[in-house]
Amino acid sequence: MTPANFSPVPLDKSYRLLNHGPTVLVSARHGGVTDVMAAAWACVLDYGQTPRVTVVLDKATHTRELIETSGAFALQLPTRAQLALTVGVGTDSLHTMPDKLMRHGVQLFEAPVGDVPLVAGCVGWLACRLRPEPHNQQAYDLFIGDVVGAWANEQVFRTGRWQFDTAPDDLRTIHHVAGGQFFVTGAAVQA
Repeated sequence: MTPANFSPVPLDKSYRLLNHGPTVLVSARHGGVTDVMAAAWACVLDYGQTPRVTVVLDKATHTRELIETSGAFALQLPTRAQLALTVGVGTDSLHTMPDKLMRHGVQLFEAPVGDVPLVAGCVGWLACRLRPEPHNQQAYDLFIGDVVGAWANEQVFRTGRWQFDTAPDDLRTIHHVAGGQFFVTGAAVQA
């Protein structure tokens, strides 16, 4: 079931979901297996005709295996309220903890396009088709995705812009710094 306040974002504006550098949740599914992991290194690569994103995924992660076999993944923007969930799925591996998603309270729903599971409670979602680049994936753990669908929680992102100042603080995105320390998105300022 699609969550409340889940609204489409035009693909030509989808780069704005990631532009401020938040930590993301990466989800993928293949062969009846679903996994979600946290990643701090995701960014916009191209915002032209076909929007593209990049994400760094360690070779040891199960999510990476699912992406390589399925050819699809999603990037989601977790919130301050999801900090424990984010740390949990980023720390634990499906390889050693088969009930990882249940243990950390991950609720999933289906993306309207892209055939990927999405994490409920986030404020932004990007469904992506893997653009295979074997050299980059092996040498640098760098994955490129073509964005095929984008959505945002309209309480926080509407008319193509983030609206953190008027939304509940628990809906602010989180940014991993290092060593388990995070910041939340702050107040907006105009130039």
